[in-house]
Amino acid sequence: MANSEIILSSQTHPGDSTIETVTGEAFKGDGYYGRSDGFHTVQYTLTGFIGTVFIDATLAVNPTEDDWFTVYDQDYPVLNDVGTSTSVITNFTGNYVWIRAAIVYTDGTVNSIILNH
Repeated sequence: MANSEIILSSQTHPGDSTIETVTGEAFKGDGYYGRSDGFHTVQYTLTGFIGTVFIDATLAVNPTEDDWFTVYDQDYPVLNDVGTSTSVITNFTGNYVWIRAAIVYTDGTVNSIILNH
């Protein structure tokens, strides 16, 4: 059984060049369901984005903030005086119990981040 869910909904920077951080809620990963392949896919779409996209995971059943670690991150610097507009699909493997998305950015929009596993 495959699951597909939005783990971070649309986030738009206020446009004042301040550094904004948004961390999404925890979503169940393959480890939660006891699946053996640990294969996860994330798709995200950016518009005019300047910042970093993070995917964090934990092996803890009841995680504290200290239990989370980054399994994927990608920086989007300024290109030709504008932010990046793109759609990205990436995979990572691990029997992670919980997955969450986070962004640290100074401009632009994350349209959504979707987890498939």
